[in-house]
Amino acid sequence: MKAMVLAAGKGTRLFPLTGEVPKPMAPVVDTPIIHHIFDLLARHGVTEVYVNVHYLADALLDTYSEETRITGMSVHFLRERELIGTAGGVKHLAKVAFAGDYDETFVVVSGDALTDIDIRNLVAFHKEKGALATIALRRVYDTSEFGVVEVDTEGNILGFQEKPDPQEAISTLANTGIYVFEPRALSYIPEDTFFDFARDVFPRFFEEGEKFVGYQGNFYWSDIGTLEAYRQAQYDVLSGRVQVKVPGEKRGESLWVGENAQIHPSAVLEGYIVVGRDAVVGRGVVLSGDVTVGTDCWIRPGTTIKRSILLPGASVGDGAYLEDCIVGHGYDVRPGETIRGGALIRRVP
Repeated sequence: MKAMVLAAGKGTRLFPLTGEVPKPMAPVVDTPIIHHIFDLLARHGVTEVYVNVHYLADALLDTYSEETRITGMSVHFLRERELIGTAGGVKHLAKVAFAGDYDETFVVVSGDALTDIDIRNLVAFHKEKGALATIALRRVYDTSEFGVVEVDTEGNILGFQEKPDPQEAISTLANTGIYVFEPRALSYIPEDTFFDFARDVFPRFFEEGEKFVGYQGNFYWSDIGTLEAYRQAQYDVLSGRVQVKVPGEKRGESLWVGENAQIHPSAVLEGYIVVGRDAVVGRGVVLSGDVTVGTDCWIRPGTTIKRSILLPGASVGDGAYLEDCIVGHGYDVRPGETIRGGALIRRVP
């Protein structure tokens, strides 16, 4: 089975973090979001993956290259010269994935959301319904942040609303951006044109009376649309709420330690903690709550860090205090600083 992963967008709601990395490369438990997606697809029998890239594309291509193998899958990255929408991006990828011979059911997944959806069950539901297109749906509390979908008791889609006020919403079922399509769906998308699924393609399915359904399963999904949601996704992984792989050796119930990481015997670790590969946690350091110390980070002696995420290459000076922080790639927290909340991003001249 083939899958397409959409990774071209800017992820503006996650700024300033996405000022230095594209959102799919933002690490959750020291692993890029998009790599969690790759692991998910591989677990469910996908053999070929096609990924579109545009914003800060080199960050993705420097990590993965244009063609590679990941967890047994063949993965291809294709640049978009300009953004052409979700549907336009899929059409662009399909020309390479199918080489013009559109004859295979395929899956589309957002490359900047965290999920553990069972892809096999989703595809089986799609085929059982005989649908042209299937959307994976997840119930949400605040509809103002999502496109929502109304379905009948058989799963047939009845209507859409884009980010409605909760009091006016026709549904609390959010469009997750996870789709299954029959190849004929591509005929609804013009070549080399900005085209969006929710705005342009799905209304045409209605107009033409196509079989169009929504799948509701018991799965985790977060679009990680805000810094708070980013922190929450971190906790959800470490607490076992979402079934994704945490890198490193698991020690006890709540500690994961990467290869060549060094943790001083006097360090105090309380809560769910990840210490990434080649990281150093110094003498008398306190890590409390859910904390990720990314690859190649250096936490100097006497530091206290609570409920925070340190991205790869960050360092924290002696005696500093961090609480509810996101520390960006390569950022240096000065000795003795006290910082509560926010994202600390290195300014590049």
